Amino acid sequence: MHAPAPASRPEPPAAAADDDGGPPTLTCAADGRCATLQLNRPRQHNRLSLQDLLQLQRLIDEAAALPGLRVLVLRAEGRSFSAGFHLGDLDAGDAEAATRGPRLFEQTVDRLEDLAVPTIARLQGGLYGGAIDLALACDFRVGLRDMPLRMPAARLGLHYYPSGLRRYVSRLGLQAAKRLFLLAPTLDGEALRQLGLLDTLADDEVGLDAAVDALVEALVAGAPLAVQGMKASLNEIARGEVDLARLRAREARCAASDDLREGTAAQAERRMPRFEGR
Repeated sequence: MHAPAPASRPEPPAAAADDDGGPPTLTCAADGRCATLQLNRPRQHNRLSLQDLLQLQRLIDEAAALPGLRVLVLRAEGRSFSAGFHLGDLDAGDAEAATRGPRLFEQTVDRLEDLAVPTIARLQGGLYGGAIDLALACDFRVGLRDMPLRMPAARLGLHYYPSGLRRYVSRLGLQAAKRLFLLAPTLDGEALRQLGLLDTLADDEVGLDAAVDALVEALVAGAPLAVQGMKASLNEIARGEVDLARLRAREARCAASDDLREGTAAQAERRMPRFEGR
């Protein structure tokens, strides 16, 4: 059996040169199968303003419209992956203003979770606050051993938004979610792997990129209809939103697909399949 061609991953764009960096960016690999969504405010620890969240939503919608896309990588520049929502945009004296930003953050993270193609969070540095939920919304997470994580909501007087609480519980379990939210510990990469938040640990960024590349290649090797259909079904099950008719429809679509015929033929002929997503 021939080895599959390596999946092409786009080179990350350079961060803007000014002190504040720049808004998030989206780049695509030459073959169109992988795209990179990047946070570009390293001097600000990639904290996300209201405008950054709106830009992220636009870029996620752009990625969703790319016809040949098979996987999206979320990454960031600098020492921190992200400090989460920019708390300077909150107004504690105005209840409506104080909830507007978190609700926009929630909508943005939900949109990332609902992206049809699989997503990988490349975590090269610290995760704080809402950035943890941004990573949890991805399907796979790879990080460094010395990366710190902390959820300070209780120490700030914030009650987390509903879909974020659900993601913590469905991904990590109730007791782990209580530990992170109510005790606000600082955890390193090894503790996060044991907690189930990280799928893979790396010692440095070279190893981090190798782990991301391996995941990209594995995901690109799958049949798109099956990969995307099962991602959607598994997320719905985790949310307690099971619609059996919808799941059966995805099952039937794959059963009648050219991809299934190609996959079975490739297995019989001992070669790599060439899936077209139909």
